[in-house]
Amino acid sequence: MTIGGVRLLTTVILALVGSGVAPAAPAAPAAAAVSLASVVPAPVTATPATGVTYRVTAATAIYTEPGSPAVADVAGQLAAILRRSTGYPMPVVDASSPTPADGIALLLSGAPASVGDEGYQLDVTTASIAVRANQPAGLFAGVQTLRQLLPPAVESATVQPGPWEVAGGRIVDHPRFAHRGAMLDVARHFLPVAVVKRYIDEIALYKVNRLHLHLSDDQGWRIAVNSWPNLAVYGGSTQVGGGTGGSYTQDEYRQIVAYAAARYVMVVPEIDMPGHTNAALASYAELNCDGVAPKLYTGTKVGFSSLCVSKELTYTFIDQVLGELAALTPGPYLHIGGDEASSTTAADYATFMNRAQQIVAAHGKTVVGWHDVVNAPILPSTVAQYWGTTTSHAAVATAAGNGTKIIMSPANRSYLDMKYNSRTRLGQRWAGFIDVQDAYGWDPGTYLSGVGETSVLGVEAPLWTETIETLADVEYMAFPRLPAIAELGWSPASTHDWTSFQQRLGAQGPRWRVMGINYYHSTQVSWPTGS
Repeated sequence: MTIGGVRLLTTVILALVGSGVAPAAPAAPAAAAVSLASVVPAPVTATPATGVTYRVTAATAIYTEPGSPAVADVAGQLAAILRRSTGYPMPVVDASSPTPADGIALLLSGAPASVGDEGYQLDVTTASIAVRANQPAGLFAGVQTLRQLLPPAVESATVQPGPWEVAGGRIVDHPRFAHRGAMLDVARHFLPVAVVKRYIDEIALYKVNRLHLHLSDDQGWRIAVNSWPNLAVYGGSTQVGGGTGGSYTQDEYRQIVAYAAARYVMVVPEIDMPGHTNAALASYAELNCDGVAPKLYTGTKVGFSSLCVSKELTYTFIDQVLGELAALTPGPYLHIGGDEASSTTAADYATFMNRAQQIVAAHGKTVVGWHDVVNAPILPSTVAQYWGTTTSHAAVATAAGNGTKIIMSPANRSYLDMKYNSRTRLGQRWAGFIDVQDAYGWDPGTYLSGVGETSVLGVEAPLWTETIETLADVEYMAFPRLPAIAELGWSPASTHDWTSFQQRLGAQGPRWRVMGINYYHSTQVSWPTGS
């Protein structure tokens, strides 16, 4: 069948993208083509073509090269978004020689080698749109940019009138850092699978490629472990403030991992230890040094719990728990926490961390820990996640100098659970108030004294849930600050400009309204009509 003939197809396979947790708000009015200069995160280069516009119509098809199920999946996700909002058939055509001569082409050829595995080149002419990349991950990133270049109404769950125009020009783009993460704490308050999936959809739009799941803490254990079943059954039965809590079955966890992978987001699971372990200690008395299980905990204090470092059973427990989690997690990382272990002596902490890291390595995974782990001897491969509130930390700088990679998550810049200001209903304030300009106004490559850009693996925006209970709460605290952190992780430092960013960020407002995202209307941002 010729490409022209394919455009006559009237029967297509419909596949809805997203979890559908919350209904979308009414679509914003149709508008002129979105400027290439409005994209978040900012591309490496964006060269507009004056007077050039491509219009998506009922005759538009999406063309892919044959033989790549991953590319076909990316094309299918794009087609699903376009079908539901435009009402057009939008067939995905597996053509033997797809070219950008007409329609939308997703191609694993023709991209500059310099864009690497996650970058892309996007060309828009009057006749076609072509997204070129070296790997499917790059095509996915290019598609997220293309979504932002379409009118906000393209994100609608119902058919809208259009027109569906894309401004002409070329974008060449690739990430600054490999790790661009968002952490979701499901331990303090349990969040169902559907909420996690929706959050994955939302972070992926801004090229976030890591979802760090905080699966255990004093208040709850959130993943089923077959060898220690009471962890989820009893340890997962409550949360901050009481309530029924909850936990994921192993099949549900697999669903989350697969859903994220389809959006080029890697799940990094965390089992916090040796502190933040009351839920585990309450579930099994034998894990306590005195053999007595504490009560379940529903408060918000930290630093009072600890696994029993001197018991060999502790390491059997860790080996079995992390072994099961490693088998469920295709990504290379296991996060073992290590923070706020105030009830563990320095000597015991060093002993424990040495054993725990060896266990992770034995299961074929790389350790990630909060930066407290640098206070113990660490493996050369261990990654430290900096969460401090200062711009200097001698031990972290020393570790970086010795080759340790650092994930930058300074609490007073990137913690999405901090209040925006004194009037914010949700959140905490121990690290200070964080409005959008605070979240954006730092450089991960130079922020921490003695830690140069080559030592920085990337950035991550944690969202702790002591005060967060619902999807609406998650969205309110994450947006608009998460896109700020995402831009720091993706865009070149040379593009870092607050005036430009707040304008581009404001342009996301109408899109979030259409998507039904419950975002905070920061007064630091100029929100256009329809936001």
